[in-house]
Amino acid sequence: MSEAKRGKLKIFMGYAAGVGKTYKMLEEAHALRKHGTDIVVGYFEPHGRQETISRAEGLEFVPRKKVEYRGNIFEEMDTDRILARHPQVCAVDEFPHTNVPGSPRTKRWEDVMVLLDAGIDVLTTMNIQHLESLNDNVQHITGVTVRETVPDWIVRNADEVVMVDLTPRALMHRLQRGVVYRPDQAERALQNFFREHTLVALRELALREAAHEVGQRIASQSEVALQEAAATDSNRQHKVLIHLTADPKTAMVTRRAKRVSDFLGVECLAILVAPTGDLAGLSESERHALEKHLAFARNLQINTHILKGNSGSVLVDFARQNGVTQIFVTRPRSRTWWRFGLHDPVQEIIDLAKDMQIVIVSDRDPLAGRGAKE
Repeated sequence: MSEAKRGKLKIFMGYAAGVGKTYKMLEEAHALRKHGTDIVVGYFEPHGRQETISRAEGLEFVPRKKVEYRGNIFEEMDTDRILARHPQVCAVDEFPHTNVPGSPRTKRWEDVMVLLDAGIDVLTTMNIQHLESLNDNVQHITGVTVRETVPDWIVRNADEVVMVDLTPRALMHRLQRGVVYRPDQAERALQNFFREHTLVALRELALREAAHEVGQRIASQSEVALQEAAATDSNRQHKVLIHLTADPKTAMVTRRAKRVSDFLGVECLAILVAPTGDLAGLSESERHALEKHLAFARNLQINTHILKGNSGSVLVDFARQNGVTQIFVTRPRSRTWWRFGLHDPVQEIIDLAKDMQIVIVSDRDPLAGRGAKE
């Protein structure tokens, strides 16, 4: 299907449950229906919220699909039935949701991509903590690891992102009144995720993301002209490079590097250096970890390469030949995993890449640009 016929994606985003994302989505659905648009609700999760449930009345719902898993029956969005119905617009709640095993696709956002490819416009909802690149920030703020995430490129390419805002005090009041959760659930939430300082931090994160989103969209209007100008000036060629290893912190490095590259509007590369130029000869645990990190980078639309070699010089040479100005690495807790030589690979990269900025990402310390002499 041509790009011109692809459906449009509109995301209603908030910073926490209960700010009103689904309610706003349903309000828009009613407005579209009133003006003659053929719209259906593909998936709606009421969470027992009476205000939201009442707002859904009068809309056409596509029946859910029942999926059996481990002896239990679950209900998921029926993408095939929506495609057969083929409305102009489909409202889909909880964009980051993970489908029950056995479903045609793993994530609901993947189902939404299918609808968009079919030319169906989609309204959907998500919270800022489900944005992949913010995963580590949210974990640091809340102490909670968010398992269901959406790749940044999907949000970045959305036709419209609406930030649904509510002050933390107002949200906590809604929670205490039982508007968001049942009384017993609300009490637990107030003692954990819904503490005021946590909500304030999440809201600030959401507002910064909204400002960044606006800036990116304004900048995109002159992007072509800027790219043409950059092509005539080799000194303006910049790229961000990620050094992929089997270290678990590589996922965190990948998220942060991708976020920096998106903010700067430059290309991001993920590089693995291996003796054979592939994953052959590695232990099963190393191979599994590296395959996972490569797949993660590709899912974030990062260009990945496996270079043949056994030292950091191979990576630095590649970086220099490709106009890289920043290299993101993680310092290992030990050197026993380093199979490609006797030297500390991070120190070797620092020593060799004196004309680049080396960013070393640790578990909890903020990002710090490390110069070549550090």
